[in-house]
Amino acid sequence: MPGRIRRAPLQNPANPVLALGLEGSANKLGAGIIRHNPDGTTTILSNVRHTYITPPGEGFLPRDTANHHRQWALTVIKDCMKQANVSMNDLSCICYTKGPGMGGPLQSVALVARTLSLMFHKPLVGVNHCVGHIEMGRLVTGAHNPVVLYVSGGNTQVVAYSSQRYRIFGETLDIAVGNCLDRFARVIGLSNDPSPGYNIELEAKKGKRLLPLPYATKGMDVSLSGILSATEAYTLDKRFRPRSTLQSGNGSGESNICDMFTPADLCFSLQETVFSMLVEITERAMAHIGSKEVLIVGGVGCNERLQDMMAIMAKERGGSVFATDERFCIDNGIMIAQAGLLAHRMGFETSLEDSTCTQRFRTDEVHVAWRA
Repeated sequence: MPGRIRRAPLQNPANPVLALGLEGSANKLGAGIIRHNPDGTTTILSNVRHTYITPPGEGFLPRDTANHHRQWALTVIKDCMKQANVSMNDLSCICYTKGPGMGGPLQSVALVARTLSLMFHKPLVGVNHCVGHIEMGRLVTGAHNPVVLYVSGGNTQVVAYSSQRYRIFGETLDIAVGNCLDRFARVIGLSNDPSPGYNIELEAKKGKRLLPLPYATKGMDVSLSGILSATEAYTLDKRFRPRSTLQSGNGSGESNICDMFTPADLCFSLQETVFSMLVEITERAMAHIGSKEVLIVGGVGCNERLQDMMAIMAKERGGSVFATDERFCIDNGIMIAQAGLLAHRMGFETSLEDSTCTQRFRTDEVHVAWRA
């Protein structure tokens, strides 16, 4: 019997509707303005971002990151409005990241959103950060109903849509993949500019040895803390050479040069192992729901090696991979504007009393009312 055709509940607006999105769940402060047009098309008017960068070997603390967001909020929003060539009066709503994320930075951005809402009498819309990534990925790539691999500094999830929810099929049991890569980058002293994960990717391209590491898939879930510990342990091995270039032995009884390995080898081994695990659980989700599309979102989704590995798997299944570049993979305000405006058009609004933020906000808690 043929399946029932479900009509999308979201109707085209009678007039253009605009939203300002504010993102600040981690070390990226972003503001973006998006417009939904009466013909059903979407226009990105501006997408401005400023990143809090710490010295090599250091992470970003919530208090310092929150101070950065407060200092740069006005500048980023002004640049955003100027690039879009609109005023606050033109907006239909103001959207902000409600969670998940780091408490201090989230609170700073929520405070800015509440202030603008009160000053200009605009409705507020609190947005789930993960749903923002998914909706922006769907918009930019045109993916219809993909299995979503959401990989970032704070989240690692395999997600698929069903009955107005983004259902989580698998996830990390401990740390996120981005956190795993970032922490190892700090161990070997890589720069945080533009991001430690990107510098891991560059270093991995120089690697030539694939060292054995724990491969920890557990059903549809993954565990990454043990892999990180094992990779860190290699840096204490007598065969480890901190410099990426190996010189020939000096005859003093050192291990043969073939046994030595460099930071580049460790970055290569870490990437290959972790990304293989992610490809495996994504393929299982594709088989379960019968999808031939994979959408990679989140900051780690910019990694070209991950995209290549996923493309090989998808091609073998007769499918395809969708991914975006750093403008939309990395945390940004426009993704918050997109998800928030979709919710706003369905009648959703966050009251001032509920305009809080939370560090824990599951992807599957959101009612995706705009999809059939």
